[in-house]
Amino acid sequence: MFRSLGSIVLVFVLVAAMAGCAGGGGGGTGEEVSAVRLVDHFADATVTGSVNAQPPEPTVFSFDEDATGWTGAGSAVGVRAAGGHLVGMSKGPSSVVHVAWQPPEEHRGDFLHSIELRLKTTGGGTMSFTTSNDEELVVGPFLAPGNPFAWSMTSPILPGDDFQSYTLRPVRPFAAGAIQHLLFKPVDAPEIDFEIDSLRVIFEREHLASIPAGVNWQGLGSEYRESLVVRAPEALTFEVDLPAEPVLDVAVGTLENGAVRFGISVEPVGGSAVAVRRTVTEPQEWQPLQVPLDGLGGESVRITLSVEGPREGIIGLWGAPVVRSRVNGLGDRPQAVIAVLIDTLRRDRLPMYGHDRDTAPTLARLVSEGALVEDPISQATWTKVSVPSIFTSLYPTSHGIEDLPDLLPASAETMAEAFRAAGYATFGVSAIPFTGKMTNLHQGYEVFTERSQDLVATGGLADKAAKGYLNKLLPWIEEHKDVPFFAFLHVEDPHSPYFAPPPYATIWGGPGDAATYTEWQNKSREHIDSPIMKQFGMPWTEDLTAAGVDPEAYVAMEYDAYDGLIRSTDDEIARLIERIEALGLRDKVLIAFISDHGTEFLDHDAHFHGQSVYGELNRVPMFFWGPGFVPSGVKIPGTIQNIDFMPTVLDVAGIALPERAQGQSLVPWFDAGGDESAATEGGFRRTPAITEKAQLAFRGPSGFGSYAIISEGWKLIRNPDDAGRPEGHPEFELYDHGNDPLNKQNLANANPEIVERMSKQLDNWLQFAENAKLPSDEDLAASASPEELARLRALGYL
Repeated sequence: MFRSLGSIVLVFVLVAAMAGCAGGGGGGTGEEVSAVRLVDHFADATVTGSVNAQPPEPTVFSFDEDATGWTGAGSAVGVRAAGGHLVGMSKGPSSVVHVAWQPPEEHRGDFLHSIELRLKTTGGGTMSFTTSNDEELVVGPFLAPGNPFAWSMTSPILPGDDFQSYTLRPVRPFAAGAIQHLLFKPVDAPEIDFEIDSLRVIFEREHLASIPAGVNWQGLGSEYRESLVVRAPEALTFEVDLPAEPVLDVAVGTLENGAVRFGISVEPVGGSAVAVRRTVTEPQEWQPLQVPLDGLGGESVRITLSVEGPREGIIGLWGAPVVRSRVNGLGDRPQAVIAVLIDTLRRDRLPMYGHDRDTAPTLARLVSEGALVEDPISQATWTKVSVPSIFTSLYPTSHGIEDLPDLLPASAETMAEAFRAAGYATFGVSAIPFTGKMTNLHQGYEVFTERSQDLVATGGLADKAAKGYLNKLLPWIEEHKDVPFFAFLHVEDPHSPYFAPPPYATIWGGPGDAATYTEWQNKSREHIDSPIMKQFGMPWTEDLTAAGVDPEAYVAMEYDAYDGLIRSTDDEIARLIERIEALGLRDKVLIAFISDHGTEFLDHDAHFHGQSVYGELNRVPMFFWGPGFVPSGVKIPGTIQNIDFMPTVLDVAGIALPERAQGQSLVPWFDAGGDESAATEGGFRRTPAITEKAQLAFRGPSGFGSYAIISEGWKLIRNPDDAGRPEGHPEFELYDHGNDPLNKQNLANANPEIVERMSKQLDNWLQFAENAKLPSDEDLAASASPEELARLRALGYL
């Protein structure tokens, strides 16, 4: 895994016809879109000047009697050095082994690549690894076994008498300079002896110096790019055909201190070369570079990328090198497509869905100029599971994401991949770690800015204001104002913690509310049992009551702050629209808005999300705006699924829908102006809406599994016997979906025939979804070519 700096201005331009790459999708007229991505052409490139690199000194821990420093905590007992090994016993899932350690100075500006261990255990289970930046380590709630957010490197382990080797790779950035402690859980099962023979910490420079030049999903800081990694004095030469109006678009960077010189030569057959040089002296920072190739449109050329440095083997990075064509619109297809996901957004707090507060004037104006979906339903109620459904158009059962460690299989086809295959530049920026490499949702992006910090020990979410993420997107859009692109913006202002910044805190709340709310939250935290909910300060009704806090007053304060956070997001969306209009893209853009799930404010005595499939969590907003492509004032009635989002966006863009997609386009509603009979004639078909929640032990009492199906005005919830349903909780719940949107009155006992009918519908759907499961990475590895497997592994898809 690689990283890159989120504050960099990103550059990309776009595309017309080009050999060796996919063209524009089906439908539509205007110019075709394609791109010459040198990453895709690397297999045919010539590599010269290779040297044997000298990687930095490896970090290997010694377990000598007097030098270990490792200690046990929690249910890890007897941790000690013995016979050159580290030994101990795990007496339960809370076993933690740790050492206070800071990387050597030469690694302080680097990032963690992987951990290699050799160990043996007397029983099987899961091993987990993480780091801490706390000067004084406290193995408290955040590092408890019930909080898997902290343990992002995991591996199954096999018992036996022989040492086994394991490699653990992070799925989020671990900056070496922030490491104060190394921690791991050798096994999560009780009464198991473990013995560690060796432990090696590998940083990125060490890893990159040990492999040949080639393709990587490469990051500097938190910004990742499809990249070519080379070592001075290597040069890569490509022979390609250029499109019309070509420009070479790339970013350069290095992991190393010292002056690294990047050279670009574009030499046409029988003509003079275009030559550019760029010197980089600052590590861990992408520097965008565009090289206009005027007069070379349609020419066959030789492109050479070279790197020189103060010593042999110094690493040079070519980030997303692409030759693109400038175009002037795409006829009846949008030149610019932007997907905006506002995390944790309940639609009943928005004015266009009936809220009496003016929380979103910008969004309401865009809805009046576009198409509003009146009853969208999310397929899951937390981000890790819901967003893959949105961007693959697959139900969770089919895409396979259920729990925190799960990764989207490489066989998935994401919306970003569809745009990339059609030649569009693809860019993403996300405030949530779950929507990038941590879930394999980076598939298809040329550039993706990851969340720079994960959930922190205070329970707060760092850097959650939309303003910072807009500041990364807007310069990129400006660089692409003349070319086609797809961009994804994921912001999370409405997510907990519910503290709106000024001036939004006092639009509906009082000046002292934040202090009072904090006091009440801390009082109630003492009564919360769940480690995660305690960490995030998310009390249930009973916790507030036990703390002497009025639940109604507590939620009223939360709503004031939550509405203020929505308003702050709305103002950032206003900035986006203003920039779009100022750049002349108003009639060339499609902007699609959605949320992944809602959140609960004691609607069913709980807080947060992911704990149920009730209406406060699966009723989300969805609408589309694009004056050149979406008719004004359309309202799409009835229940729609979030898996219909991707088919709609691709349909408007004239790009074919991936074969496995399970949703359907809403474009027939655009053409019908909101008339159902006309939309049906256009091909739209009503289908039940499904929401899933897998059984998740780490969520405690609310971790049992559930399914919901909405059809013909009814909502049936099934809590299966074999999914951890607590004693006394009903297997079936039935609600009047239209008149009881928050699912307060269970009508199952009074309507057994409806329960039976919808239960059969749910069974049929589940069989369909299970039969449509994506091929696993193991299945893909057995059928794909070696070249394709190498590419997928290099980009981090496998």
